[in-house]
Amino acid sequence: MNYYILSFFLSISFFLLPGPSLSQSSEYKKVSLSEITGDLCRQHPGKSGAFVLERGIDALLTRAWLADHAAASIEVQYFIWSTDNIGILAAESLLRAAERGTRVRVIVDDLLIDAPDESMLALSAHPNIEVRIYNPTNSVGVSIPERAFGLISNFRSCNQRMHDKTFIVDNMVAITGGRNMADEYFDYDHEYTFRDRDILLLGPVVTQMQQSFEEFWQSSLAVPVENLLDRKKKQLTAERIAEIYAELHAYAADPENFAPEVRQAIGDLSGRIPVYAEDLTWEDVRFMSDVPGKNQDRWFKGGGRSTEMLVEAVSKAEKSVTIQSPYLVFPDDGIDFFAGLIKKGVEVKISTNSLASTDNLMAFSGYSKQRSKIRKAGIRVYEFQPHPAIEEVMLDRYAERTDIPTFAIHAKTMVIDGELLFIGTFNLDPRSANLNTEVGVLIRDRELASKVEEAIERDMLPENSWDISISDSDTHAPWWKQVKQTLWAILPMDALL
Repeated sequence: MNYYILSFFLSISFFLLPGPSLSQSSEYKKVSLSEITGDLCRQHPGKSGAFVLERGIDALLTRAWLADHAAASIEVQYFIWSTDNIGILAAESLLRAAERGTRVRVIVDDLLIDAPDESMLALSAHPNIEVRIYNPTNSVGVSIPERAFGLISNFRSCNQRMHDKTFIVDNMVAITGGRNMADEYFDYDHEYTFRDRDILLLGPVVTQMQQSFEEFWQSSLAVPVENLLDRKKKQLTAERIAEIYAELHAYAADPENFAPEVRQAIGDLSGRIPVYAEDLTWEDVRFMSDVPGKNQDRWFKGGGRSTEMLVEAVSKAEKSVTIQSPYLVFPDDGIDFFAGLIKKGVEVKISTNSLASTDNLMAFSGYSKQRSKIRKAGIRVYEFQPHPAIEEVMLDRYAERTDIPTFAIHAKTMVIDGELLFIGTFNLDPRSANLNTEVGVLIRDRELASKVEEAIERDMLPENSWDISISDSDTHAPWWKQVKQTLWAILPMDALL
């Protein structure tokens, strides 16, 4: 079975048409998104459908197709939205949706946003688009003196970020997982790209996700961008807004920016082998999310709903716990918690980044200080290589590339006893446990969980990862990375990692 597909929903259209065949590829345009999802959900009353998106190209094309077919609404939450190729194309796709009458609402965290103020204001000026910035203490509308004062006066608040990543269309279809909106999450960055994982969902779980989005949207922490940039808004003319819209459309129309083969793949079913509706897993899917602001413990502790749900799930493990997390910094008593499971006969295996592959030296420094204790506890850790053999399989257009980027883990996934699957945004570190708001889904399905676990175990193979119990992988990293992480390790910052 070929799981490297264009998009599940493109192929689903075949299933809904009588006698599906490649010759009918143009027929999908006659079937609306509501007809597709409505028919499927009626066949599985009370259950939610789930489909795992492993490769960046599939996650990208699925989002693009859904944005193009949204009729009523698109609701988006992201921690990072860059103004690189993918970020600009995504913004243009939302603008096109708004121009055909779709209501678009976007929440982006303030910490790492790099979009020009003028562009955000122009998008928000469209009658069908609203943009809100979560916890604006660092970037949007914040001067350098204000930023410095905020860090001094309320350091914890400045570190409470919205790490959620959700994409909801027409309150019927949704995607969540590890990917932010930037080149490196969809295999388009030339220097760095991520081995990530998303999950596409439909059915009752989407309503749970929409309710969580609404809670954030109504929160006082989500501030309309025009309120933050009121002076610049007054200076933005209708003519300039029209120019920005035209620039976005021109950018997306330029083959240099939006490869014709990608555009064709979005609109043409005949280029891919269809995956039929039976490849959806239909189960009770539980969506987990934190409340805006999470907790207010002044010492950077306190957990949250997502932390409690995951700890509860892991504590019930009887045979195995398999985890994939880009950052591995155990919160207080975390190593002892897993050591206790191991003493009860539970096998614990973790796939994470090596010093050579990591994009976050600060987080890695915290892990490096725990590594000896992790080994002694019996936790098996496999550190991803910067150029693993799996890179050739996972990256689209690998054979055509002259510049092979560093490949790093960014997936946040857990499989318990080979049957309970978690996919979401939660990293195994204190920041996810105590500071950032996080989301994800829990699904109890042996076939789906085993399939994902096999993918993680493949990433652990010797050709893809180093087993820290038998080798020192740090020696494979450039000297400057070794020096920097040693310096980071000196700083007492573990609670913020």
